Amino acid sequence: FRRSPYLSARGNIASVFLGSTEEGYTAYHADKYDEEKNPNGIINFGTSENKLCFDLMSKRLTQADMNLMEPLLLQYPDWKGHMFLREEVARFLTCYCKAPAPLKAENVIVLNGCGSVFSALATVLCDPGEAVLIATPFYGGITQSVFLYGNVKLVYAYLDSKITGTSTRPFQLTVDKLEKALQDARAEGVTVRALILLNPQNPLGDIYSLSELQDYLEFAKRHELHVIVDEIYMLSVFDESATFHSVLGMDRLPDPQRTHVMWGISKDFAVSGIRFGTLYTENQDVANAVASLCYFHGVCGPVQHKVAQLLRDRDWINQVYLRANHARLKAAHTYVTDELKTLGVPFLNRNAGFFVWIDFRKYLRTGTFEEEMLLWRRFLDNKVLLSCGKAFECSEPGWFRIIFADKIHRLQLGMQRIRKVLEEREREILAEAKEQPCQSDQDGKADSTDEVIFVSRHQEPTCTGNSNLGDLIGLLQQQMRSSDWLQKNTAEQFA
Repeated sequence: FRRSPYLSARGNIASVFLGSTEEGYTAYHADKYDEEKNPNGIINFGTSENKLCFDLMSKRLTQADMNLMEPLLLQYPDWKGHMFLREEVARFLTCYCKAPAPLKAENVIVLNGCGSVFSALATVLCDPGEAVLIATPFYGGITQSVFLYGNVKLVYAYLDSKITGTSTRPFQLTVDKLEKALQDARAEGVTVRALILLNPQNPLGDIYSLSELQDYLEFAKRHELHVIVDEIYMLSVFDESATFHSVLGMDRLPDPQRTHVMWGISKDFAVSGIRFGTLYTENQDVANAVASLCYFHGVCGPVQHKVAQLLRDRDWINQVYLRANHARLKAAHTYVTDELKTLGVPFLNRNAGFFVWIDFRKYLRTGTFEEEMLLWRRFLDNKVLLSCGKAFECSEPGWFRIIFADKIHRLQLGMQRIRKVLEEREREILAEAKEQPCQSDQDGKADSTDEVIFVSRHQEPTCTGNSNLGDLIGLLQQQMRSSDWLQKNTAEQFA
């Protein structure tokens, strides 16, 4: 760290507030994969974007009803957003959140993305040095959002892969874990003002049940905590077997004046380049305080018009967009998870969001975050960008997030590059195991349940050196995948 004489202390902190996520993102933009122009460039499986629906969105956003330019759109708006848009957002959320009563436009505030919503809420709900409670692993960008402007910290409720106590699935959030994290923070003299809930959860893909949501909100009420609920993936639940429940759809909120819900179009409508996020809160003190910051985080008039037209077109959303988007997400998810099963890599099996939470711990010899970072860099050196668990403050080294919402040719090439790294690492670990006394690695592995897909463990070194039929089949499968014999000797050539 080199302190710049041109920056304040706060400016110096902001200038170096970059982790592996930002480092990888910068590397990707400097060497971006292109099928024709840069086929050896980096494939981005790290940034949570939906790249499956550009055809649908570009066609809809360029239709005649989108192209309006009138004085109202070129002048300063109400800082909370134009009323025509806020009314449309209220109607949209009433419908898709299944609200028991119509939501009110006066409770809607519009900002340029959910990162700005997090930043604004942290600033108006907390004083500098105070904290917000969040369960790990979580989307790491929240750390920047709450800290850079508001100087607000995060307090972690650590989740892990082991199923113990009242847990029924890996990385399950329970009230007991929230209570422990809150009491530990208070014992250290930290003032906690709020709780953040991500639903569906990034990076796990968990969807909270109504009873779980009720428990979390009751916990917050007991401790007079605000609850910030991020529902940005609510329409990206791509399997009918999973049901999303919005906080706004609950019959009764335990503490409505301290419950604030955010949503945006960047994920569910595959337009992360259009910066639009919205906050729904019944607390007008909070709404007015956030609105004062909207001066810095406003959405331009023409974009507000386009978003209103998009949200208004319920027939297109239901009959065209959501059907196609869910089918494409499901197909891409199936492809990536089938590849992981073939590789013998455990993962969380979920049906929401754009990501799979993967267990690469068996590729870490010592099981440290330093080794996790080395594996992350090795993927990047092989031109595929993933997100490592440390970027999400995961408590267990070796977990990674992969984004699957991409076109099939990029998924295929990216998975080939991942396979190459894992097979090289596997051979290295086997060679190291022959030279060193073998140590049991079972303590570090996740529990085998219906929630985690576990397949053959033939990659793990054994002390005896004996192989069974499963090991042999796995080895043959790997050799077939890594060989180009099938590509060179096609049926056409033999004919």
